[in-house]
Amino acid sequence: MQATASFSKLFLSRLMHQYPTTLDRDGVSGKRVATRLAELSKIGLTDEDGSYRMSFSDEERAAKELVKVWMKEAGLSIYEDGAGNVFGSLQGKDQEQSILSGSHLDSVPNGGHFDGPLGVLAALEVAQAWQETGYIPQTNFEVVIFTDEEGARFNGGLTGSRAMAGEIDMATQVKLVDYQGKPFEQVLKEHSLTLKGFSGSKRSLDKVKAYVEVHIEQGKQLEERNLSTGVVTGIAGPSWLTITFKGKAGHAGNTPMIGRKDPLVAAGEFTFRLKDIPGQVSSSGVATVGKLEVSPNGVNVIPGEVKLTADLRDIDEQWKQQIVEQVKYLIKEIEDKHGIEVDVQETLNVTPVKLPGKMQEIVAEATEQATGKKAFHLPSGAGHDAMVLGRHVPTAMLFTNSKDGVSHNPKEWSSLEHCVETIHALKKTLESIDQKDRSELI
Repeated sequence: MQATASFSKLFLSRLMHQYPTTLDRDGVSGKRVATRLAELSKIGLTDEDGSYRMSFSDEERAAKELVKVWMKEAGLSIYEDGAGNVFGSLQGKDQEQSILSGSHLDSVPNGGHFDGPLGVLAALEVAQAWQETGYIPQTNFEVVIFTDEEGARFNGGLTGSRAMAGEIDMATQVKLVDYQGKPFEQVLKEHSLTLKGFSGSKRSLDKVKAYVEVHIEQGKQLEERNLSTGVVTGIAGPSWLTITFKGKAGHAGNTPMIGRKDPLVAAGEFTFRLKDIPGQVSSSGVATVGKLEVSPNGVNVIPGEVKLTADLRDIDEQWKQQIVEQVKYLIKEIEDKHGIEVDVQETLNVTPVKLPGKMQEIVAEATEQATGKKAFHLPSGAGHDAMVLGRHVPTAMLFTNSKDGVSHNPKEWSSLEHCVETIHALKKTLESIDQKDRSELI
């Protein structure tokens, strides 16, 4: 407990160090944002000073309950749906529609303290600034905390936003089992949720005027340009290929090199050559092998089978499919070359989302006003709740500068100056959207 308090104190001190208080204007308080980030960092703090708030866990729940306290301080009305999504609502003059802004509070194992919480606290800070300055929005404004964005528990993700959007197939969802072997229904029950409530969390999105999300960049483009804030153009949709290379196991000493059918050699060539494919299609495509299983995995045994997963992404669906096709062509070439059998299964295929040009224009203008610098546009290679909402309502994203591009790691960091500049850009974005009709945002 003492170590947790000590870390939080140091975390807050680092955030406040050299923070330019001139950014404290129009009701926005950098110290309030920093203090809340520090308080959240206590919940699920790891031995490596990272964050571990698994979805549907006591830690995620504690973080939500803490933010609910702050929502009440900002004068928001709070409700929670059957998926565990939390909404803090500020009543507008026209209550027919709502503008949503927020993110998530769950984390990957030993993750950072900005991925997700910054987006929630940024939206909350706008609501609190409006309260303090007497601004009453035309449209209802809702600060949202989505459940299970990261997907670490069930190897999925975006669960809360997909439930709200009605995108979840319940027949598939109930078959999910977590890392402890617990079925999805049992996990819900342990946290006072039910399958009926979960399936009933679908919301009528034609009543949502827009969704805007702040998130750390998780890359280096803003840092390289000395910018605090970026305008997101689109969100890449991943395709995951589970590829199994089947060769012939044998003794490492007694099997001659000539004639071997070593699936690890084939998998190694595939991994090495994979990196060249995305650049042949587009400048925004990426490809990664992040998981590999070797069987039988013995020091003196030629493997009999190697299974790996290739993560392929682009912000354009046509470009992504071209990358997938070229990868499959490479697999066939390697299969023939090494005389082994290769099985390919597509386990995930998420359609990329291009964010509306009108929404990008609003964010760009707001960013230039808030930062005094020309807006920079960039794609998001990672998935976000905005990707789900972007399929249904006018959606925008603002990125905040990530130090060294580090994310999903205890060293994840964004300076308070950069965070608050992004919050000012968010505030101006939301105020601009508030004055427009939904039809003007598409």
